[in-house]
Amino acid sequence: MLHRRSLAALALAAGSARTAHGQALEGPITILVPFTPGTGVDILARLIAPFLQARFAQPFIVENRPGASGNIGTQAAARAAPDGRTLLLQANTFVMNPSLFKQVPYDPVGSFTPIIRLTRGDLVLAVHPGVSATDARSFAALARNDSLAYASPGNGTPQHLGMELFRLVAGIPLNHVPYRGSAPAIQDLIAGRVAAMVLPVHTAIPLATAGHIRLLSVGSPQRSAAVPDVPTMAEAGFPGAEVDLWYGVLGPAGLPDTAREALRAALDEWLRLPATKEQLQAQGMNTVGGGSGEFASVIASDRDRWASIIRRAGLSSE
Repeated sequence: MLHRRSLAALALAAGSARTAHGQALEGPITILVPFTPGTGVDILARLIAPFLQARFAQPFIVENRPGASGNIGTQAAARAAPDGRTLLLQANTFVMNPSLFKQVPYDPVGSFTPIIRLTRGDLVLAVHPGVSATDARSFAALARNDSLAYASPGNGTPQHLGMELFRLVAGIPLNHVPYRGSAPAIQDLIAGRVAAMVLPVHTAIPLATAGHIRLLSVGSPQRSAAVPDVPTMAEAGFPGAEVDLWYGVLGPAGLPDTAREALRAALDEWLRLPATKEQLQAQGMNTVGGGSGEFASVIASDRDRWASIIRRAGLSSE
């Protein structure tokens, strides 16, 4: 996370750059985080809040509302008044949930106003060192002869669905062991109680450096700058098994264009700051930014893509 000195510098930069757009919002503004403290979504929310508070001269308050794979906090954001006082910071989990749960109280496309996609994080397939596989291809060969177990932080997470996508593309049997969060799943991976797990790159690197795990393939279309020696799934012979982890900011449907554009411009400015790029890269995140329309297109296409994958895999969280 950003040090206090860095936060102060960002706040000063934001304050000096304040424009008439600051009048587009009236506080206090709540940033809903539908997951527990310490998660990637929560970290990002607590990084942007001080900048936005200085930028708009309004209080920005981070509120965690975890539960039901993010559905509780996401529903609260969908039902909020579209007055700019409630924002949602979400991961791409929320485009997957409608295909996993029978009743989801929101529509990823229709219930929200996309503001900006903040970051994209690389995911990597990792195994316990006792597993003889050295790449995704040899791991698939092992799984064909002896069905292996893999861990995930829970049903419906990008880590779970990323491994299920790999299972489908590779045509192999795998046994899913869901956990309540990343920490216990990683503990069992290190202990060898499960053979494999899909992990965010920034989480995997120190574990691999310490010899606790071995990295096989990244899920991004291109190699990750954080682990340039690790091949992509396509390079390993499994094109179509790409998966990543992205985060973005949304408002309720009907958010006025003035508020949406003011927030988008401010956050795009924050993403371009050298200090922001440095700190996010340390968290294993690549800055994205851009327009609200681009973010809307990503949400719609990812919803459709994962609906097809989930249907083919026969998955359900209920």
